[in-house]
Amino acid sequence: MESKTFVDSMPPRSAFWLGFVTAVLSIGTLGFIVLGSCTLKGSCPISIGSAPAAAAVAAPSAAAPAAAPDATTIAVSKVPAVDAKVDHIQGDANAAVTIVEYSDFQCPFCERFHGTMKQIMTDYKGKVRWVYRHLPLSFHDEAVSAAVASECAAAQGKFWEYGDKLIENQSSLGADLYKKLAGDLGLDANKFSACQADKAITDLVNKMSAGGAAAGVNGTPGSFIFKTNAKGTDTATIIKGAQPAAAVKAAIDALLK
Repeated sequence: MESKTFVDSMPPRSAFWLGFVTAVLSIGTLGFIVLGSCTLKGSCPISIGSAPAAAAVAAPSAAAPAAAPDATTIAVSKVPAVDAKVDHIQGDANAAVTIVEYSDFQCPFCERFHGTMKQIMTDYKGKVRWVYRHLPLSFHDEAVSAAVASECAAAQGKFWEYGDKLIENQSSLGADLYKKLAGDLGLDANKFSACQADKAITDLVNKMSAGGAAAGVNGTPGSFIFKTNAKGTDTATIIKGAQPAAAVKAAIDALLK
């Protein structure tokens, strides 16, 4: 006689609900593991879109990762060359070390790393130049619009000031905030509004994003650190995610030796 399991002896309806609950718990556990992994890294692998998604996906805002940086090196030639006419550059143009950061104004990990980079620029004054580039994530509904607004502020000489304010007000990103910040910084409202409607500005943001993706950036923030006078055959160190200042300093110090 064939023996019955516990599930076999249950009424069909009870067996169904037992299976349903077990499946939900299994999926939840898997999601928790994946989310925890992303949080420890300081970024998550994502798809990159040319336009904002219909709805934002909330990202975790955990404490700074304590794990060692997940860093590798690539040829400097794979990183799009710095162009003073297009890129946003802070620091001495002749600084020994260049850091190219691909970022997203709506990304909480980018907010954390923004503070790290400001600290780096203070601690390595005259030795490091910071190049900021856009890489808006497809699941952040305001990422493209915020990047466009920052470019329109840049057109009036206020990129860094405007960018700082976007980071500080990350939870309030939207048309009203972009207009308010422009007013607070004394920007010409008509020029700013016309710029936001200019498709060429969105194309510029997307071009930056595509360049970062082609160089291997698959999450934000994603940064490259290399000697400013590096040749195409030299290497750049990749810093993935919102690594702590100590990790960034270690990469910089190795180049300053």
